[in-house]
Amino acid sequence: MKYENLIFETRERISQITLNRPQAFNALNGPLLRELESVLKHVEDGDEADVVIITGAGKAFCAGMDLHALSDMQKSGKTDILQLVGDVIEKLRNLKLPVIAAVNGTAVTGGLELVLACDIVLAAEGAVFGDTHARVGIMPGAGDSQLLPRLVGTVKAKEMLLASRLIDAKEAERIGLAARTVPLDKLGTEAWSLAQSIRDNDRSIVRRLKTLINQGMRLDLNSALALERQEFQVYLKEGLPPDFVERVKIILAKKNHS
Repeated sequence: MKYENLIFETRERISQITLNRPQAFNALNGPLLRELESVLKHVEDGDEADVVIITGAGKAFCAGMDLHALSDMQKSGKTDILQLVGDVIEKLRNLKLPVIAAVNGTAVTGGLELVLACDIVLAAEGAVFGDTHARVGIMPGAGDSQLLPRLVGTVKAKEMLLASRLIDAKEAERIGLAARTVPLDKLGTEAWSLAQSIRDNDRSIVRRLKTLINQGMRLDLNSALALERQEFQVYLKEGLPPDFVERVKIILAKKNHS
């Protein structure tokens, strides 16, 4: 399928989605959201990749909702576009494959919700994160109010959400929103290297770990530990991989060689 608002490529079992509306700072509109929904379905249903990278073209990662789309919504009174944003971001959050956000620039409001839907965030120096729902007068519906406090803490999340305060990449790393901050010119390389490390691990375990972590975050600690134990018992019944011993030998050989 040919995409007009994003770039999609897969090689070496790594898929990369690049939001490609640089003239609009990759703001979300109907066509982009529908293409993103389509490509996520393609990745989920197919067996071409083990990891997904999502990034933006130009100077921004994603500046949130497109102003023209918001203006049309206000004139028509129809809020379908906001529902579509929520549906697409939920699909991204529930993707069975691990997703790396390579945040190359501004990620605000809907852009921040995209970031929060990803599993690991790499931030380029100069990237900016924030939420302006309160400033423009729209309720968030794709995760900001619930995921951000769980990630960075209630007080910091309230500062960002209630005051619409923007933070830079270093602060995002410090509070746990980003895993690492890297120079912009190395962002693509670092994201690809991280994706390769994930890809080279056991695909089944990686996917099950992602699901287990996400499920556990919704539970209290004792319930989450019980869930892990339950999944471990299921794994034991399935049996170790036939090449388990060889995998351990390879790891030990690398350690001894380093």
